[in-house]
Amino acid sequence: MLISTLTGSDVHNRPPPTLVVPVGSVEQHGPHLPLTTDLRVAEYVASAVERSDPELVLAPALAYGAAGEHEGFPGTVSIGHEGLRLLLVELGRSACRWAARVAFVNGHGGNVPTLVDACALLRHEGRDVGWVPCAARGDAHAGRTETSVVLALDPEVVGPEREPGNTTPMAELLPVLRERGVRGVSENGILGDPRGASVEEGERFLAAMVAHAAGAIERWDVDGDTARLR
Repeated sequence: MLISTLTGSDVHNRPPPTLVVPVGSVEQHGPHLPLTTDLRVAEYVASAVERSDPELVLAPALAYGAAGEHEGFPGTVSIGHEGLRLLLVELGRSACRWAARVAFVNGHGGNVPTLVDACALLRHEGRDVGWVPCAARGDAHAGRTETSVVLALDPEVVGPEREPGNTTPMAELLPVLRERGVRGVSENGILGDPRGASVEEGERFLAAMVAHAAGAIERWDVDGDTARLR
């Protein structure tokens, strides 16, 4: 169910539901992908999970995340760790007054430390909260993996400028990336190579994300202090 279709009476007259909240980001994704790429993915996965289980309630997405590593590029809008943490914590506290559980469906890797921190606090306070990632194996950012996913979601928003970025393995890039941001390791903002991306590959990635998220929420098995659903 969509929370936008419910009234307070609807919620009062049914068992406490699980609230599913997409969490995204507005950040650069190279010269060819939209700034809302991570938001689009989180919304798609969360919506598909909600459609698979009529007992779930889908909340509006949280569009802005912690994306400071991308602020060297125009278009990025980051609310930072503290801003996102406060938002997640207060949302969880409020929603858990009537929802049995809150599941954050995350589309941006930079949000993960904040989700871990916020969910740990909420669980310490006795609230049943967890998070699940929308992740696919492949290159790190705006490369073949994400380009394929966006092609599957909406090919009209993918630009023709599919040039390779820095293809060095992420483990090798991390020290410089943490110090200088993405601009410090990639002039075009891409970590990977979007050439060869396809709708078919994107559809497989999306199907795997949805299956993982739906299964994790159905099992509700929380991985220790990280509150990650598995």
